[in-house]
Amino acid sequence: MPAQFPLKLVGRRMLAPTVGHYQFVRDDGQPLDFQPGQFIQVHFEYADGTATKRSYSLATIHDHALGPGEAVEIAVSFVPGGAATALFEGLELGGHLTGSGPFGRFCLNPGDHNGRYLLIATGTGVTPYRSMLPLLRRAIAERGVEVVLLQGARTPQELLYSEDFRAFAEATPGFRYMPCLSRELPADPHPDVRKGYVQQQLAEIGPDRTRDITYLCGNPDMVDACAELLKAAGLPPPQIRREKYVSSK
Repeated sequence: MPAQFPLKLVGRRMLAPTVGHYQFVRDDGQPLDFQPGQFIQVHFEYADGTATKRSYSLATIHDHALGPGEAVEIAVSFVPGGAATALFEGLELGGHLTGSGPFGRFCLNPGDHNGRYLLIATGTGVTPYRSMLPLLRRAIAERGVEVVLLQGARTPQELLYSEDFRAFAEATPGFRYMPCLSRELPADPHPDVRKGYVQQQLAEIGPDRTRDITYLCGNPDMVDACAELLKAAGLPPPQIRREKYVSSK
């Protein structure tokens, strides 16, 4: 079991009206050695002193070929009345939290030999894909894999890290970024922007069991709906990797 460690807040900004990006460093002089796709846990106490914790996927972009990095970046959804929300909203720059990890296996497999990755997410479920960008760049360059990222949100303002994904798509042939907006389109949408839910775009993408490995992360209903569509398209369970996000106060 990984030991707990202190985290110091060194930066924060709003990604969306109800989602913040928080950048920490470990304050014990050690790096956080993690695999893109993993998460950390933040430990704190309720008002009555009861210990609790929350899990957050790491959003850190770092080339792990260079060794462990120092940054510990996460996206935090604010829930009205939530204990974790109060914790993060009240945290000043230089303030400390207690973390543990990394945990999880929602990672790219170095043994994969697929022709395409389909990355599908809603909400903060897109966070691990941001962390995977250096590995995806290497996979595209070294073995010619294609990557399609379907990111679901209600409005353009709720597309987390969209600037990072759009810039990566423009700089990386083989990577396609497809925002899927259920309520509102931008005034001048990019040709890859779609209206509707992510699961409604799968037919256009054409899942192919002979070449695709899919990742599903975010709202449990979306994850289940996409998994059923992918199975119906013939993808076996080992080619459907999933992680569900359930909101906690």
